[in-house]
Amino acid sequence: MAPGIPAALERPHFIGIGGAGMSGIAKILAQRGAKVAGSDARESATAEALRALGATVHIGHAAGHLADDATSVVVSSAIRADNPELVRAAELDIPVVHRSDALASLMEGLRAIAVAGTHGKTTTTSMLAVALSELALDPSYAIGGDLEGPGTNATHGQGDIFVAEADESDRSFQKYDPQVAIVLNVELDHHANYASMDEIYESFETFVGKVVPGGTLVVAADQPGAVELTRRVRELSSLTVVTYGESEGADVRVHKVTPRGLTSEVTVVLNGRYLTFTVSVPGRHYAHNAVAALAAGVALGIPAHNLASALGKYTGVKRRLQLKGEAAGVQVIDSYAHHPTEMTADLEAMRGAATGSRLLVVFQPHLFSRTQELGTEMGQALALADASLVLDVYPAREDPLPGVTSALIIDAAKAAGADVTAVHDKAEIPAAVAGMAKPGDLVLTMGAGDVTDLGPLILDHLSS
Repeated sequence: MAPGIPAALERPHFIGIGGAGMSGIAKILAQRGAKVAGSDARESATAEALRALGATVHIGHAAGHLADDATSVVVSSAIRADNPELVRAAELDIPVVHRSDALASLMEGLRAIAVAGTHGKTTTTSMLAVALSELALDPSYAIGGDLEGPGTNATHGQGDIFVAEADESDRSFQKYDPQVAIVLNVELDHHANYASMDEIYESFETFVGKVVPGGTLVVAADQPGAVELTRRVRELSSLTVVTYGESEGADVRVHKVTPRGLTSEVTVVLNGRYLTFTVSVPGRHYAHNAVAALAAGVALGIPAHNLASALGKYTGVKRRLQLKGEAAGVQVIDSYAHHPTEMTADLEAMRGAATGSRLLVVFQPHLFSRTQELGTEMGQALALADASLVLDVYPAREDPLPGVTSALIIDAAKAAGADVTAVHDKAEIPAAVAGMAKPGDLVLTMGAGDVTDLGPLILDHLSS
């Protein structure tokens, strides 16, 4: 057995290997020497990257793709029970391993930092991965998005630190035993899995309770849900709690965030000393993510001034306010934001960067359940833009819900005074945006679905 590979993962088969979370685990296993195979619905750059690491990637799902000698089949919560490869695994009596269990096994023996919270996980995890790499600590990491610098969402490092994005959506983050847990925020989301805020709090309490004895919880001091979680876990004797934010009582206090175009300068007060560093993405929300990363690194014993300097090397994650290009004097930026809090944070960041110019948004709602629960708040967020085009709901893993359409968002946006238009055919968007945009404007494509594909097409129309 190759070092660092659990027996069940020596020859794993991943169903949906091209997904952000699944591909990261597959990459790390391939780098450790496992014989990785899997399938995905379509060809992608991720599939090619996995093949370059020696993995076998099939396109489409079929029982014949699963090798008889596979030691496990790795699945996420999105894989349905009737998937032919999953059915075949049962016939062959091959163990089925959830993605979170596979990731947990990769962290064993390492100092793990697990980043949780409804918004900002990918960015904060990425900031830590970049900063620790810059300091030659060579961490392993698994992230829900591709870093702009290394261009990958995961790697197996030779150091003793593992940084992981911890997904609360299906409670899978409860599988990890981190030395440092980061909780950026606690809000009601993932409505298919949580019926109330009490269920959310209980889930996060379980996650925090898994921090190893003597470990640290880094938690937001300004966000109400995070404050309530802190109150609930403060008495855990084996846990050090470090709060961060703009609140006067925060252990790591954000003193000032100064916008610098598409970057920010952040000043924090840590142990009574002022520390200023640059964050190469705009907006207060991302500045707070950087401060959470700083606090987590300090909890592992990394000098704050070294870490602050290294955080300045972070240049972003794909789909997190990613500049796609500029044409005809118009910048096109892509955002993964799909929850109202994320939308508001990114729109406020862009509003600050769009001084003297207009902010135009192309928004694609993600999931019928989320639109049903939060459509009003999504529409209210769009009031921060000068004009918005709203696409139909991107279903992802869900079936339609009666009466739930993007009209819920559009009506709420109009009620909030927004200039918003429904567009049902995604192919019409590039020409529509090119007709609206003027030199100096910012165009933001926003949502967790395939709205991201529109950026290059919009740029082509602007150029012509």
